[in-house]
Amino acid sequence: MNVNFYATLRLITGKKTLTLEHLPDSVTVREVLEACFALFPALRPELMTAQNELLGHVHFFVNGRDVPYLKDVLETRVSRADKLDIFPAVGGG
Repeated sequence: MNVNFYATLRLITGKKTLTLEHLPDSVTVREVLEACFALFPALRPELMTAQNELLGHVHFFVNGRDVPYLKDVLETRVSRADKLDIFPAVGGG
């Protein structure tokens, strides 16, 4: 399973794409995130609240759809074929 990181998240992971070979098919978005946090603990405060929910300014896309708008949110099941992208808040002007 591949997870693509963007902007400042690449600085934390040192990678554009993280391959999570040990994850089986049909895991939840939350399980994908936990696998990422196990490898890169500094990601957790960048992505999650103290209540273990996705921060409002973070965008985690599953096949182009933002996770907060998916029916099961963080409990949405994903497969190896799904495209997973995580973006931090981006500001500018």
